[in-house]
Amino acid sequence: MFKYFPHTKADIEKMLKSLNINSIDELFNELPASVIYNSDYDIPSFMSESELRNYFDGLNNQNKEMTLFSGLGAYDHYQPAIIDALTSRQEFMTSYTPYQPEISQGTLQYIFEYQSMIQTLTGMDISNASMYDGATSTAEACFMAASISRKRNKILLSRTINPNTIKVIETYLKFKGLEWDFIDSKNGITDLGDMKNKLDDDIAGVVVQNPNFFGLIEKYEGFSESIKENKSLFIMNADISTLGVLKTPFEHGADIACGECQSLGMPVAYGGPFLGYLATNKKYVRKMPGRICGYTHDLEGKRAFVLTLQAREQHIRRSKANSNICSNQSLMALFVTIYLSTMGKEGLKKVNELSYQGSHYLYDKLIETGKFSDPFKQSFLKEFTLETSLSHDLIQEALLEHNIFGGYSLKSFGDQYENLINFAVTEKRTKAEIDRLVEILEGLS
Repeated sequence: MFKYFPHTKADIEKMLKSLNINSIDELFNELPASVIYNSDYDIPSFMSESELRNYFDGLNNQNKEMTLFSGLGAYDHYQPAIIDALTSRQEFMTSYTPYQPEISQGTLQYIFEYQSMIQTLTGMDISNASMYDGATSTAEACFMAASISRKRNKILLSRTINPNTIKVIETYLKFKGLEWDFIDSKNGITDLGDMKNKLDDDIAGVVVQNPNFFGLIEKYEGFSESIKENKSLFIMNADISTLGVLKTPFEHGADIACGECQSLGMPVAYGGPFLGYLATNKKYVRKMPGRICGYTHDLEGKRAFVLTLQAREQHIRRSKANSNICSNQSLMALFVTIYLSTMGKEGLKKVNELSYQGSHYLYDKLIETGKFSDPFKQSFLKEFTLETSLSHDLIQEALLEHNIFGGYSLKSFGDQYENLINFAVTEKRTKAEIDRLVEILEGLS
């Protein structure tokens, strides 16, 4: 495994010439200037090791330890110490694909166990590995639906899906030559009637999210029947952690389950890394991207793990591949495997019970202040959305002064969410922390 590639100046000039460009910076011309950091990092050129360590320790001390009351796809759940202890072992610290079963039995085994756990939580027949995150796994599920239905080229997306996920789906579909349309919401819930009106012979799949963008638990009664009658596929993006207590995608009648695994033992960690999951029915296994680990028996009758299905894009022409998934997310899958093995069924249930209790306690306290109201009045688990007349900038400023990140304004996702604000509570938040948050917001005007 190479830490870096020691290209000489001559190497770089030769590559630039072959690409017909003058500088490496030209490779990034397609990126908006607003997302490119052009300032000097001000890293000293000459320091001893001890001086360099002290320098970066000083930089690290500028970071603030925040108490998180935010959600929207990234949740501050408890991470058992055993996860870091095991995942930091050198034999696991690589993301490369285990192509040689004879020397990769340990890696193949925990990927197999990961897949089995995802199958159990989703209720689906089979799970793969190697999805980058929940948003891209949902986009890949859309590709699966289009491939399975063949001549159909449109995807229906619920308006209650996280807008960040929607943007990723739109990007994927656009460059695949697929179309999309939206199902309206009613009181924060996907409108069944609107979906039925938009189902036609062009619809390859319908995508929903549960709990949805607002944190609300949707029941999806009548969805599966209508979608299957239209010969389309039902795709459900679900917060995998909540499946310890909520109905599984299989029980909702979904054909494909997908979503984010960050809530299963992975830290928030400045926004990454994340891990997506993808599970489906056995008859669609050949349309799945990524890879699937399975087991067989060797000549001595011992159980042996193998790559049952590999990513075809690594062996055939890209235009014929199911997707563009190449790297193996097995290290992140190991996080999930250790977490679920440690917590078990009862532990995961307890996590959701504590999150439910804490979030509803905060919800009640905020409503009691008279500064917040519930625009939806629907069921939720650990995350909820309220309406407020308070300045969102004022809320953010007041909370950040006390090292609290939460009360996230949804206005950044569109003007239709102007007065809406998001809160999330996991099992890590104490009653004292919740009371402190309420006290701060109660004093605002």
